[in-house]
Amino acid sequence: MSENEDLDSVTNVFGLSPTDPLDTFAEMWYQVFLWALFSSVLVHTLAASIAFCMLRLHKTGRFVPLAIALMGIISPLTGGVITSAAIAGVYRASSFQMAPFYALIYGIGQIGRASCRERV
Repeated sequence: MSENEDLDSVTNVFGLSPTDPLDTFAEMWYQVFLWALFSSVLVHTLAASIAFCMLRLHKTGRFVPLAIALMGIISPLTGGVITSAAIAGVYRASSFQMAPFYALIYGIGQIGRASCRERV
């Protein structure tokens, strides 16, 4: 059986109900990445909606929500892939199994990490 067949569906990941513990690199990376992607898109969609409501009449400011929404997708597709792989690599190298709840914490935690980095 290949590793791709061993990955849980998106609904199982978001329901925190995988069929088996996360013990391979691919499973850990996949779940952490999906949580990072989902939380980033959610946070940036809310921020873009607020910015659109506040800046809709501004001449150039009305394009800021588009940039915010794009960053919500681009950030996890670049940095999120790398940090999710690093987290999964550490777990795999230490032969630990990851609980699905920890994948959620690590995925959402990447948004907090990115927010702190962007503010500096």
